[in-house]
Amino acid sequence: MQAWTWIAVAVAGAAGALSRFAATQGLKEWLGEGPWPVAAVNMLGCFGFGVCSGLLQGRVPQAVYLGVVAGFFGAFTTFSAFAHDGVQLLEARRFLAFAGNVALQNLLGLVGLCAGLAVTARA
Repeated sequence: MQAWTWIAVAVAGAAGALSRFAATQGLKEWLGEGPWPVAAVNMLGCFGFGVCSGLLQGRVPQAVYLGVVAGFFGAFTTFSAFAHDGVQLLEARRFLAFAGNVALQNLLGLVGLCAGLAVTARA
């Protein structure tokens, strides 16, 4: 793998992490605490991953493609925050909320990715 690929993933990853933080904070103000802000960011990230994958794969240099999907969207989606929310729900013995959160995150992620790919299917 070329050095430019590593640099692209690192720079885009920093941008994705900052974007995730800003989006999550903004959504917490709108949606409140709980799993919804993280779920929304994860769905948006999966949708964006699907759109960018559909539009960029095979059309841009590999370093650019990997920078966008692995770097930016890898850092933008928030699996670690999702896991943390799950542990907090389990520790609070909110088992139904935990199960709902797991289902919600996975369903929204799959819907977001499929929607993103569908948007670009004819591109």
